[in-house]
Amino acid sequence: MKVVLRSDVDGLGRKGEIMDVADGYFRNFLAPKGLALKATAGVEHQAEAMRRTAALRDAASKADAEEIATKLVPQTITIAAKAGDGGRLFGSVGAQEIVGAIDAQVGAIIDRRTLDLEAPIKDLGEHSVMCTLHPEVAFPITVSVIEE
Repeated sequence: MKVVLRSDVDGLGRKGEIMDVADGYFRNFLAPKGLALKATAGVEHQAEAMRRTAALRDAASKADAEEIATKLVPQTITIAAKAGDGGRLFGSVGAQEIVGAIDAQVGAIIDRRTLDLEAPIKDLGEHSVMCTLHPEVAFPITVSVIEE
């Protein structure tokens, strides 16, 4: 059965794509959740419009992501935190603190979920944190944690 996806479905496709799926998969999973519609001539025309708008939005978001990346890569984001002996922090520096410091120091607003921070930073010094603003735009941010 041919269906048009109304939103991205993991393992199947992206919004606006026309896919061939089993009848039961459509009837029991995709249709009840509102993830797909049966592909008719009118719906296929709507799917083409969805793909065009998604491509325009994707190009704009990629350009915005590249602009933010050019601002952030040469910068070192400085965060002051209380530390004890040996350079260990009393608390930790997480993604929310890094995003707040980026906004305050550079003026770029990013989402904390775009930062690839495996564990909170617990030591003084410079740390590299990967940021993925767009699937094609990933870059490192240098974070310097200094003693308060």
